[in-house]
Amino acid sequence: MKALRIHAGEAARLHLSRNGLSPNDIRLIPAAAGGPKGLILQPLDQHLFGHWLPQGQHDVHLVGASIGAWRMATALMPDTVAAFERFAQAYIHQQYEPEAGRHFPSSQRVSEGFRQALVDMFGQHRPTLLHHPRYRLHVVTSRGRQILRRAGRLRTGVGMTGLALGNLVSRRSVGLFLERTIFSSPEAELPVTLCDQPTRRVALNEQNLLPAIQASCSIPFWLDPVLDIDGAPRGAHWDGGLIDYHLHWNYASMNRGLVLYPHFQREVIPGWLDKSLKWRHRATPALSNMILLSPSPEWVHTLPHGKLPDRNDFTSLPADERIRRWKIAVQHSQQLADEWQEWLVAGCPMDAIHAL
Repeated sequence: MKALRIHAGEAARLHLSRNGLSPNDIRLIPAAAGGPKGLILQPLDQHLFGHWLPQGQHDVHLVGASIGAWRMATALMPDTVAAFERFAQAYIHQQYEPEAGRHFPSSQRVSEGFRQALVDMFGQHRPTLLHHPRYRLHVVTSRGRQILRRAGRLRTGVGMTGLALGNLVSRRSVGLFLERTIFSSPEAELPVTLCDQPTRRVALNEQNLLPAIQASCSIPFWLDPVLDIDGAPRGAHWDGGLIDYHLHWNYASMNRGLVLYPHFQREVIPGWLDKSLKWRHRATPALSNMILLSPSPEWVHTLPHGKLPDRNDFTSLPADERIRRWKIAVQHSQQLADEWQEWLVAGCPMDAIHAL
């Protein structure tokens, strides 16, 4: 394989060596935060949700934070392949004109534009997303506590500074500032035990579905938090990636099934503030039953300017150049999906498997 790397934990490797892989083996699919980096997963998503997973017969839990929540909601749409095409186009063509006298648009303007994009994408399909016959959606947000309980630029700045300093000492301190809130499909019980951070479960409904997805994508200072979401305690909900950047959860606590993780890198980083803390990037026994699909670093170097799309492109590139580069990256990422399908057809050979 030139583009795709397949990584597996110990229990997943044992399963693959004995049984290969079928859609019925997959019980949960996580989707990471990471902004535009997630665009390169579009062709993989189209194959997984449009062709491969529909061959199974059981429930599958789809868990997403930030862009991952948007992707997993897209997986529940009618005509999934076309829906992922629309998702990528909507994300790539995001463009928010700054108000008069400003170099960059305000967080209010970006928030309103994003809210409208979600309405356009999902508004008339809310019943389908809530009551899909097989997929159970779980949208992750970070509800502010103490100083972050309400919005305000000064409050946010002070709160995020305290959060960063506390997280540097111990990831446990994140719970002093934020509460993980998981909005789940009606009557869907997440099959993973979570005890690392304060966690609250809320049932999705037609009133809170789109606000929950928007909140999960609400990066501090870029977008405004979503306030007082229906069914949840009052307060400001921020980007789910603040607590769960790559959803490094205790998947080994599942009593059956495997985790299949289409990801844009090999590392499963716990929180957004852990990006620079390399000692928190290592795999743990919690990922033993995970199969992770990611692009090889060598393939990434073949993309425009040798990197994945990222959020800095919004400010460092003219809009037309950013759109051009991102489209090329998505086109090239078809190779990831092609190599994944070739591996399945070949009988899931073990010599292609790398350790997590």
